[in-house]
Amino acid sequence: MNDNINNNGFYKDTDTNFETAYNLCEKNFTHIELINMLKNGNIPEKQIAALKFDCICDTKDAQILLNNLTGCDGKIREAIAHKINSFIVSDPNTRELFASISAEIFADATIDINANICRLIVDSAEVLKEYQEFATKYTNKILSFTQEALEELDKFIFRDKKYVINKQLFKLYWCLEALSIFYDSINKTTLDKILNKCAKQKEYTIREKVAAIIAKTNEYQNIKKELLHDENYYVREILHHPSFF
Repeated sequence: MNDNINNNGFYKDTDTNFETAYNLCEKNFTHIELINMLKNGNIPEKQIAALKFDCICDTKDAQILLNNLTGCDGKIREAIAHKINSFIVSDPNTRELFASISAEIFADATIDINANICRLIVDSAEVLKEYQEFATKYTNKILSFTQEALEELDKFIFRDKKYVINKQLFKLYWCLEALSIFYDSINKTTLDKILNKCAKQKEYTIREKVAAIIAKTNEYQNIKKELLHDENYYVREILHHPSFF
């Protein structure tokens, strides 16, 4: 590693970071150079390489992007999420490549600590919903995360630190956001248990996500009846006027 780079992947001073990033933005790179930057670069190099990545030629290219979607600095993860989403939305030829290798990685990224990444990945997963193998693997892992979050929330007591509780609520929120897309492919008994439990959460955004799922179906009338009289305006309005949300 370059001696001028800290362990966090940045150069040691702000001026060097800025100058390096500027030069990277101005420079044109070949596809191979971008691949190598994503494999071996520091944080600014990987971030710029992600934004400049020009095409997905094969599964190996898709995998290199996915390798940087989790377990990396947040700046890299967000740049990668943007790039993956742009490819999936705009280029049908790349969808099958991502669908064949991305399900579990997408599930991990769905509960990223950065909500922008969560949003981009859930939107990408929605486009890939038509691929049955992807949908099955993705929802299975999301269901596992959902159950983990609910079990953790059951363990908390009032003395627990708020940020610890909020972390699980954030995780649960994005799991429900994903399930609102894939709800129709989930075992009804399993989904019923999740929705019943989430409908009783004190955090209104969780109940709001439950309402959003229920609004898409004629099922779960018992939960719907309860949430139609919820104390929170937004929860009630989703069920009264689902087309507005």
